[in-house]
Amino acid sequence: MAENRKQYITPETKAKLEEELQALIDHRPVVAAEINERREEGDLKENAGYDAAREMQDQEEARIKHISEILANSTTERTGVQEGVANVGSVVHVHYNEDPENKETFLIGTRAAATDNENLETYSEQSPLGAAILGAEEGETRQYSAPNGNVIKVTIDSAAPYDSALYATPRDEK
Repeated sequence: MAENRKQYITPETKAKLEEELQALIDHRPVVAAEINERREEGDLKENAGYDAAREMQDQEEARIKHISEILANSTTERTGVQEGVANVGSVVHVHYNEDPENKETFLIGTRAAATDNENLETYSEQSPLGAAILGAEEGETRQYSAPNGNVIKVTIDSAAPYDSALYATPRDEK
């Protein structure tokens, strides 16, 4: 697996991150003006307003950097995602340890790929579970070691490309 491979994020998540990034960038002049205003108040060693404005600036700049990195290293393209195979960008229905009642549905991708649906968990393809099932076909059983050392069997019941119409929760229903 290539080290610089882009991570899958949903189109909705990409739009939300781009909107947040733009809002933070647009807010920069406001923060700069606040810093300048507080600086003019005098002694910077005992100026809580100045310190708070600088802290806000640091936090917002860190968030800008983080969002920019996510967007630069992600894609909404789902090439290679196919019906019936667990891949990045797939919503997978599984059951554990040969117990059809012990089941779960999740998206394979990064946390940044998470959808607006709070009930659809997201697992990285680099997590123990994600790595174990990557490329598995419907009906296939694989196993992985949990962080506590237990070996867990996971069976793919179904896998399909993520479809926002099926999994996104409208904002007014939250």
